[in-house]
Amino acid sequence: MSDVKRSVHEHYRKAALKVLDGAGGCCGGDDPYGPVSEGLYSAAESATVPQAALLASLGCGNPVALAELHEGDVVLDLGSGGGIDVLLSAQRVGASGHVFGLDMTDEMLELARANLREAGADNVEFLKGEIEDVPLPDATVDVIISNCVVNLSADKDRVFAEAYRVLRPGGRIAVSDVVVRQELAAEVRADAALWSACLGGALREEEYRAGLERAGFVAVRFESTREYSLPDIGDFASVFVRARRP
Repeated sequence: MSDVKRSVHEHYRKAALKVLDGAGGCCGGDDPYGPVSEGLYSAAESATVPQAALLASLGCGNPVALAELHEGDVVLDLGSGGGIDVLLSAQRVGASGHVFGLDMTDEMLELARANLREAGADNVEFLKGEIEDVPLPDATVDVIISNCVVNLSADKDRVFAEAYRVLRPGGRIAVSDVVVRQELAAEVRADAALWSACLGGALREEEYRAGLERAGFVAVRFESTREYSLPDIGDFASVFVRARRP
């Protein structure tokens, strides 16, 4: 396991344990990176999922609200964490659809499966695995969502290639992520805590687009949903990214 992956794994393992232990949410309070994750879900959405799923949300957007999911879609959530976006997607795709949640952290999977039992959804499956090596066959899913997870990978080209592989022809990516508005200082890139906070590994928008296009995606579009500046770190934006496999 690479140093980046080890750091990210430990960060989210501890976040899951905090919720499993009943210690409250993962973010907020004294968290200096609160602007990334605050206030992402409406009161109506929050009321339809277990409270532990909401507390475990560490994303930077609300991909389900923007992904235009349809009845019968097969959806894959890359880095599904406590399962909030999986459970919200399951409501959108209905009984004829199916949602896979993929996470590499045992503790997050334990939390997600507990939330699934509480929610009672029967069109959901949580898988253990890495976003660079998705444990699904080729051309399996219609839509890939993700919430501030692609930027956590040290091998984003591999993530994009795997996303392309598991999507059916005509399938699409609809993910929330963080992009940086200017090049980050080397010490920011090297800071494991900042990488795990969705900042140190963020790409510029043009780099993100180029990576998707190298993998074969077309119709790549970015929609800024939140802009913020963090002193001594940099200027960032939460964006919603759309792309399609031809």
